[in-house]
Amino acid sequence: MAFRLVTLNLNGIRSAASKGFVTWAEAAGADCMGVQEVKAQHDDVVGRFERIGNLRGHFHYAQKKGYSGVGVYARRKPSDVIAGLTHDEFDAEGRYVEARFDTPKRKFSVISCYFPSGSSGEQRQAAKYRFLDVIYPHLLKLKAEREFILVGDVNIAHKEIDLKNWKGNRKNSGFLPEERGWMTRLLEEAGLVDVFRHLNAKPDQYTWWSNRGQARANNVGWRLDYHLATPGIAAKARRESIYLTQRFSDHAPVTVDYDFSL
Repeated sequence: MAFRLVTLNLNGIRSAASKGFVTWAEAAGADCMGVQEVKAQHDDVVGRFERIGNLRGHFHYAQKKGYSGVGVYARRKPSDVIAGLTHDEFDAEGRYVEARFDTPKRKFSVISCYFPSGSSGEQRQAAKYRFLDVIYPHLLKLKAEREFILVGDVNIAHKEIDLKNWKGNRKNSGFLPEERGWMTRLLEEAGLVDVFRHLNAKPDQYTWWSNRGQARANNVGWRLDYHLATPGIAAKARRESIYLTQRFSDHAPVTVDYDFSL
């Protein structure tokens, strides 16, 4: 009885594939894999990436070419796939796909989500706050109806332990008080669980590194990629890992093994 779930921001599926991502993913033993920043359209994916090993992909593409886009790869056929949040601004950017695996006994979803980055300036930071305002009540409503695990690039380092240079980043997007406060509210008031931190309280556990300088070599990173789960499912999490041996993008894959099966 095990359910292995991987999340990875690809920073372009074609780019990641050229660095060995597909071969690694085929051997990773995942039951589901959430991917973000696919940076491709339907025609780019069909015939190349709609299947990885025995996992079939279900996607939400951005309207703009070479931008954003998310997917859930699944070994088992979902009972339903929901692409988008029914919110025009963010659905145009391809930020949310939910694969449902419902049975008479259980309602369960795996969500792949790519939160906006605000690092390019005030306009995008404002869009990021709008997204947080949209996704919070959506997840609250979903939690009342079903168990789920949301995986993805949240673009927020929650606590000081979650980035190397926290003192120098207090005024930078990704570590702003408002963003961190939102994450605290999601975990403490909405009751979701940061599964990785539930299993691993150690420092220096990062999933993203700047391409500048020797950030990756020196592990000057941020933990931006999460498994956020409803409490019942989070309690079944057993093992976590960040895969660092190969580099497919500026993010690293985060894997969690859960003690249940679909």
